[in-house]
Amino acid sequence: MGSIVTQNPGSALIPAASGRSGDDPIFALNAEAAARAQKGESILNATLGALMEDDGTLAIMPSVVEAIARVDPKRAAAYAPILGDPGFLRAVVGDLFDAGPLSTRAVAAATPGGTGAIHHAIVNFLEPGQSLLTAEYFWGPYRTIATHTGRAVETFPMFDAGGRFDLESFERALARQIARQGRALVLLNFPCQNPTGYSLDADEWSGVADIVRRAGEAAPVAFLLDHAYARFGTAESRVWVEHAERMSESAVVLVAWTASKSFAQYGARVGALVAVHPEPKQREAIRAALGFSCRGTWSNCNHLGQLAITTLLVDRELRARADRERDGLVRLLRERVDAFHREAAKTTLRFPRYEGGFFVSVFTPDAERTARAMRAAGVYVVPLAGAVRVALCSTPARDVPRLVEALARGVAE
Repeated sequence: MGSIVTQNPGSALIPAASGRSGDDPIFALNAEAAARAQKGESILNATLGALMEDDGTLAIMPSVVEAIARVDPKRAAAYAPILGDPGFLRAVVGDLFDAGPLSTRAVAAATPGGTGAIHHAIVNFLEPGQSLLTAEYFWGPYRTIATHTGRAVETFPMFDAGGRFDLESFERALARQIARQGRALVLLNFPCQNPTGYSLDADEWSGVADIVRRAGEAAPVAFLLDHAYARFGTAESRVWVEHAERMSESAVVLVAWTASKSFAQYGARVGALVAVHPEPKQREAIRAALGFSCRGTWSNCNHLGQLAITTLLVDRELRARADRERDGLVRLLRERVDAFHREAAKTTLRFPRYEGGFFVSVFTPDAERTARAMRAAGVYVVPLAGAVRVALCSTPARDVPRLVEALARGVAE
């Protein structure tokens, strides 16, 4: 019997999937910081976007724990509807728009956190090979999601010479994109943007709305608001709703809603994509498209989480408790923001307008070198293009002076 000659046929992975990193860079830095701390080093870890108590434990909301415990185990164990539990979807729309006019023009689908909502927006409002449009400072997984779905990310300069949102650059980039691909998906993350902490003021929102409305008159345009940090903004941050109403006259308005930050339930993976359109037939077409995408990806979302969050949104007593508890978390974060401003004022550090939120970004000519120098001092931040991201959400106010000192030295390296 002859011998069998074998040949190496090569990798079974398709070329596009070969060589990809299996870990998110932020989680990798977080793991490195944790490993050094476990060995006894004095480490200040300002990488991960989760709100931590001053003792280093994860901040949670007791009302949320109670809401989860209230859910009937048999209901929780059952499959959720493909689009999501109807009560949950109604509650999310109400949370965003109250009883305003947009609430009657909205459809929604449950998603695993805001990430799932962004995925559904990209695959349903862009053709393969097309690009979404966002500001030059953005949450890195936008690109990961786009690449994984055969799309891409294009950016425009975020700030003008005066440090405000660059409306002119945004309008030019949007016009170029429409001219090239015949449609556009704009993705902005305000208020309390990740990674800069920047929030648009009323004038900036008005400018964005005018630009999107005009663009929507010329071509199919969808505007996606990543709402992840909105509950940690100032009272004025709700102004986006009135401007979204103007945008919806000609563009589809999308909102990526998530319980991860606003209810401190990162692991529950409870979110939704909400779509606003004035025409009932278009709303139904969008609803059907989102349902198809749900079935073709995760099928059903966390039923226990949807039921618990619904209770938190519609039960008046429990919602009031949740709001009070969240207010406490906002105050905790505000102490850190105030401490950062006090310490940074003693330095030459440059950073965008920062009124609240989980992060602030500090500009630097060489982000990798700055981050590397800070790691040598036991302080971890996330390098970006032209800046480093600082997670004040996980940095106690008492540690802010050390953080700012390391930033100042790192930028000067």
